[in-house]
Amino acid sequence: MNNLDENQLDDDDDVQNDAVIASALRASLVVFMVLGIPVIGALIYLNINERREDSTESEVTLPKQRQENAREIPQLLMKSVATEAGIDFKHDSGREGQKLLPETMGSGAAVLDYNGDGHQDLLFVNSTRWPWDTRGQLDSPCRLYKGDGKFQFTDVTEEAGIGKNLYGMGAAVGDYDNDGDTDIFLSAVGRNRLLKNEGGVFADVTDDAGVGGGDDKWGTSCGFFDYDNDGLLDLFVCNYVTWSKDADLSQKFTLDGESRAYGPPKAFSGSFSYLYHNEGDGSFTDVSESAGIQIRNDDTGVPLGKAMGLAPVDFNGDGWLDIVVANDTVRNFLFENNRDGTFSEVGRICGIAFDRSTGNARGAMGIDTAQFRDNGTLAIGIGNFANEPSALYMARAGKKQFTDAAMYTGFGPPTRQGLTFGLFFFDVDLDGRFDLLGANGHLEEEISKVQATQRYAQPPQLFWNAGRDAKSELVLTPESSVGEDFYQPIVGRGAVFGDFDEDGDQDVVIAVSDGEPAVFRNDQSTGNHWLRVGLEGTDGNRDGIGAIVELGLGERVLRQCVMPTRSYLSQCEKAVTFGLAERQSVDSITVAWPGGIREVFPVSGIDQAIVLRQGSGSVESPKAEVRGDPSGR
Repeated sequence: MNNLDENQLDDDDDVQNDAVIASALRASLVVFMVLGIPVIGALIYLNINERREDSTESEVTLPKQRQENAREIPQLLMKSVATEAGIDFKHDSGREGQKLLPETMGSGAAVLDYNGDGHQDLLFVNSTRWPWDTRGQLDSPCRLYKGDGKFQFTDVTEEAGIGKNLYGMGAAVGDYDNDGDTDIFLSAVGRNRLLKNEGGVFADVTDDAGVGGGDDKWGTSCGFFDYDNDGLLDLFVCNYVTWSKDADLSQKFTLDGESRAYGPPKAFSGSFSYLYHNEGDGSFTDVSESAGIQIRNDDTGVPLGKAMGLAPVDFNGDGWLDIVVANDTVRNFLFENNRDGTFSEVGRICGIAFDRSTGNARGAMGIDTAQFRDNGTLAIGIGNFANEPSALYMARAGKKQFTDAAMYTGFGPPTRQGLTFGLFFFDVDLDGRFDLLGANGHLEEEISKVQATQRYAQPPQLFWNAGRDAKSELVLTPESSVGEDFYQPIVGRGAVFGDFDEDGDQDVVIAVSDGEPAVFRNDQSTGNHWLRVGLEGTDGNRDGIGAIVELGLGERVLRQCVMPTRSYLSQCEKAVTFGLAERQSVDSITVAWPGGIREVFPVSGIDQAIVLRQGSGSVESPKAEVRGDPSGR
C-alpha cells in the first residue's frame, strides 16, 4: 500500500458512511428549511443594528488530497475457441412461438472433474421441447465434455449416462456421498434430478435420494454445501415463481400492444425453495420448513421468494455457512446460520434486501461473493435487470451491515447497459485483486422496439480491479484490452470459469439461451505468477467445500473460499487460484476447514497446482490417474 492519509484510504469506512451521510444530509436540509429561515431573519435584523468590527483572518488548512495510482489496463485478451476446442453444444429452449417464460430464462453450465483425472470437464444444462409441442419431441440431453488439460474436449454424454431429456435449468456438483467421485444435481421446470457418479458413469438416484421436488416447481440455481458441519454435503435448490402453461397463456403479455411478449415475474406468485439435509445413507430429508428458509409475504402470508441466484458464504465469520438468495422483483434473502439446524432471515437488517438508494426490490439474477480486499472486506455481487445497476454490497470484516458500493467503486453505472444474469469474481490477470465478470442478455427478442438503448443480444462485461487507491476501483475493460471476440453480442445466461489449458489463469464459458455457448480462452499477457490450490477433506466433506484458504504474502493475506456454487444456474471450478503478481514466493498457506479447524501447509514453489489433504500437513500434486473412464480414451 502507498503511504497515503489513513482517513482518506479507509475505503471501508467511506463505503459504510456514504449512505449514512446522505440520509443525514437530507434530514438536515428539511430541518434547516423549517427552523433556519426565522433565525436568519433575526440575525439580519441584529446585524443591521450592530456596529461593524474588523474581521480577523485565519489560515485555512486544506485536507490532504487522495493520491491516485496510474495503473493502465493490461492486455486481457479473451479468445473465442469453442469450435477449435471441440464444443458443439447448442441449447434448446423449446420455444415454439407461445412465449412461455421458462423459454427465455435458461440455462447454466458446470465445471467439474467427473473422472478424477485432474483435468477440468464441462457440463452444459439443456432444456427440451414441451410435451405439447406440435413439432414432436427431439432428443436434447444435457451434454458432458471431457477435458484433456490442453483446452480440447470430447463429448462423453452417452458413455457417462448423462443423456436423458428434461427441461433443465441449473446444475450443482459435489461429492455428496464422500466416495471420491463428483456427483451432479440438475434443477428443472418440473422434477429435478440427482445423478450419482459411480466411477465415471452416472446413475439416476433421484427417487431413492428424495430430492426430486414437486412436478409443479421451477428449480433454478442450486448448490451442495455443509450447513451443519457434519461432514456431509447438504443441498439447497432455489425455486422461482409458481408457473404453469395455463397461467402464462391466460395473461395477455405484450410489449407493443399487439404481439405477445414474455410475462414479467410480478405476474406470477412466489414459491418456497428447498433445503435438503444429507442423512449419510444416500438419502436427503427436506428440512425447508423446520430450518426457517420458507419466507412468506408479511401482508398476505403467501410464499415470497422468486429465487434466481444462490451464494453460500460465512458472512459473519463464525465458521458456519450462511445463505444468500438473489430474488427477482422481491427482496433478497440473507439466512444467518443459527448453528442449530435453523436459520434467521436478516437481509433487511443487514442491508442487502433492497436497492439502498430507492428502497425498492430489484430484478436480481446471478450472485457471487468474495473476500474483496486484503483486510477481509466481504463483497456480495448481484446482477440485476436492464436499466438497474448491478449491486456490490460490502461489509467490513466482523461487521454484519452492508452498504452498496457499486457506484462508489465504478462498477454500477456501466451495468445499467445490460441485463446481467451470470456474475462472478475472479482474478483475470493474476495480480492478486478480484475482478468481476457479468454475462448479459435480454429476455425479449424485440426489446429494441420499445427501448432504444436495449438489445436482445448484449456483450458481456469485464471489470478490471485497478486497486482501492485508483480513481475508479473497478474499470470496464475496453475492446482494445479484451479483444473483439469478447465484445460480440450474445444472449448470456449462466457463466463459469475454469483453467482448461492449465496455464494458471482462468478461462471463461458463458451459456447462451437457445444458442451455442461462448467459450473464451484467457490469453492475458501480464507474466504474473500464480498458485492453484485444491483441497481434499478427510474429517469434513471430501471436496473441502466451505473451507477458507489463506495465502501469506509478507504483510498481505489473500483469502478465498472453496465454493463452486456461483453465478447463475452454474458451478465454477472447485480449485482456488491465487494471483501473485510479481512475487516469487509464498510464505505459507493456512486452511480453515469446515468446522473451524485450522491447518498450516508449507509451500515450496509457485506457478503450479497443488492439493492439500486435511490432516496431512503436506502438499501433493493433483491426481493424474483416471478412475473408470467409460469412454476408453
